[in-house]
Amino acid sequence: MVRIISYKQRQKEDGTNFYLLEVQGGIEMVLSKATGQYYVTAKRATVSTTFDEQTCIGLIGSEMSGKISKITTEPYQYTIKESGEEVTLNHKYIYLPEGVENSEEKLAKQLEEAFA
Repeated sequence: MVRIISYKQRQKEDGTNFYLLEVQGGIEMVLSKATGQYYVTAKRATVSTTFDEQTCIGLIGSEMSGKISKITTEPYQYTIKESGEEVTLNHKYIYLPEGVENSEEKLAKQLEEAFA
């Protein structure tokens, strides 16, 4: 299960607005490579919607079946907001509905079939 924690407004190339829901998975314990101490975190992802802003606001706090999965991407630059440090990442987190396979190979095949 994931929980809807927020929403974001974005703009299409034609200038019209659309909304994303920000979803968050359950808490996880992660071992810090820098300090050797454990910390608590939760994976987050965004999901495109066809909803208006009021609907998105009303959905905050709702739960959806599914999970957040880490997938490999082409390397890209990311700036850490808190420190301003720029790092290179080669992954992102995506929301997967219940029943969708999470292996990258199977996921790529399912996405290919969905958009064929």
